[in-house]
Amino acid sequence: MTAPTINGTRYPQPVDELLPAARELAKELGELPSRNRLMTEFRIGAPKATELRSLLAIWMDDNPAEQTPDPLPVPAAPESAPPVVPDPAPAPAAPVVEPVEQVTAPGHPGTTADDKPRRRAAVWPVVLLALPAFVAIWSGWVGLGGLTGFGVVHPLPGIADSVSLNTAITLPIGVETYGAYALYVWLSGRVPDRARTFAKWSAIGSLVVGALGQVAYHLLVAAGWTSAPWWITTLVSCLPVAVLGMGAALAHLVREEVTE
Repeated sequence: MTAPTINGTRYPQPVDELLPAARELAKELGELPSRNRLMTEFRIGAPKATELRSLLAIWMDDNPAEQTPDPLPVPAAPESAPPVVPDPAPAPAAPVVEPVEQVTAPGHPGTTADDKPRRRAAVWPVVLLALPAFVAIWSGWVGLGGLTGFGVVHPLPGIADSVSLNTAITLPIGVETYGAYALYVWLSGRVPDRARTFAKWSAIGSLVVGALGQVAYHLLVAAGWTSAPWWITTLVSCLPVAVLGMGAALAHLVREEVTE
């Protein structure tokens, strides 16, 4: 900006006439111009520039809203221009899943460690332990059966008189076999609750009766008895019937359908 001119001739002007141009300069700069800037713009001396700056500072303090420079005009968008559509947000990246190494069981290609069947405990030691127990139990029950009236009978009279059967073997077969089967049903966990409860208590009862039968036989033999007392004979003679009843009941309970 240069000093105002009249008819193309520049001449010194009073401060009051320079004040409007100084206001425009302040608006362009957005601040109070320095004294040197006023001296350069308006070709005035230092005293007049100092006076002009003082008046300009007073005007700026009284009119702060007029100090903001005029905003530049925004060109209007052409009518045919399509509306600006913001870019859609990028889709989130899929998480990277690291491949899991499949552990295979040694000696079985393609079989994982979880799918490998677990080895069951060996049962042959139980068989080895059961053999001497079977001999002792069998001889004890057969001997007690002989002391309580169980003996040789002919099951087919008139048909096959030569066929004979020692009924004493019914005691170890009935009592001990039922006890073992009821114990299996109890511990298998594959039967309804009623069958499991019945198998539990009947297995315990059968094992207790088997133990008492062995005790009774050995006590009678050690005492030299050739026949058992009547109450022992009564109890032993009822064992086949009791085993038949418990076996039939357990068979029905095992096949019972669970209803809720």
